[in-house]
Amino acid sequence: MSEAVLAVETPGADAPGVSGARQFWRRLRTRRAALVAASAVALLVLVALTAPLLTALEGQDPTTYHPSLVDSARGGVPVGPLGGISADHWLGVEPQTGRDLFARLVYGARVSLGVALAATVVQLVLGVAVGLAAGLGNRWIDQLLTRVADIFVAMPLMIVALALLAVVPTSFPRPVLVALVVGLVSGWATLAKLVRAQTLTLKEADHVAAARLSGWGTVRIARRELLPGLAAPVITFAAILVPTNISVEAALSFLGVGVRPPTPSWGQMLTSANVWYQAAPQYLLLPAGALFVTVLALTVLGDGVRTALDPRAASRLRVGTGRKGGRS
Repeated sequence: MSEAVLAVETPGADAPGVSGARQFWRRLRTRRAALVAASAVALLVLVALTAPLLTALEGQDPTTYHPSLVDSARGGVPVGPLGGISADHWLGVEPQTGRDLFARLVYGARVSLGVALAATVVQLVLGVAVGLAAGLGNRWIDQLLTRVADIFVAMPLMIVALALLAVVPTSFPRPVLVALVVGLVSGWATLAKLVRAQTLTLKEADHVAAARLSGWGTVRIARRELLPGLAAPVITFAAILVPTNISVEAALSFLGVGVRPPTPSWGQMLTSANVWYQAAPQYLLLPAGALFVTVLALTVLGDGVRTALDPRAASRLRVGTGRKGGRS
């Protein structure tokens, strides 16, 4: 018998009597890349949560306009070396406005992560609700909700988001608006189709049939019997949505219809960087690097969570490695 087969059949992280949470953690901690990504995500979240404290250490805030720190005669070039780096402005100041770059970078983490997480919550609520309603409803409800989901899946996300954000009054809180638009026009429809397919399978299970015979209503069955079985695919899908939403928010802000000044956003910071990065490279490198690290870390973490939630994926990976490495 090959080592690959033994790797699948030998009890390990999934030994009987071990709780699901402990099995998940045992599988996750074997993936070093996921643990490194989780550490990076935790650091980014800490920076976002402590942004007021970090900027207080420097003594600056992200919205104050400093006209004395830029040379208006030269088009708003920051005064001083490397974009105005000094003891009071650790990373320099933005061109034309003189706003502190360090303060805008750390507050940009709060805005970008906050918008992405809020949009993800909207997508999860809509996706799970519509998917459950379609899977548990009658034939007409199922067909109607499925066709609606198909329409939203086929929508060009960026075009629809640009159109909606362009017509809404600017007096509406922009981060909230961006989160709602991104959450409503993307992601949830694909999740709804996934939840519907899972619901159609789960509702035929014996424990669901027993609950139905006991007189349980549809809402109670969905809450007590179906939602626990949907947790793994929903969490996996959420891990994909968060980095996607960060990228979408950055793209919308870069195009000028997302988060607008003076509210800081990484995508918005890149808008002026394409003109001024030659004067000081940090204008481009800092927000672009923050976006790259955040999206990469969340993507790697999401892949690790997916594998930890689905032990069959890890088994298939071990089988493939064993077959490639030697013969039975």
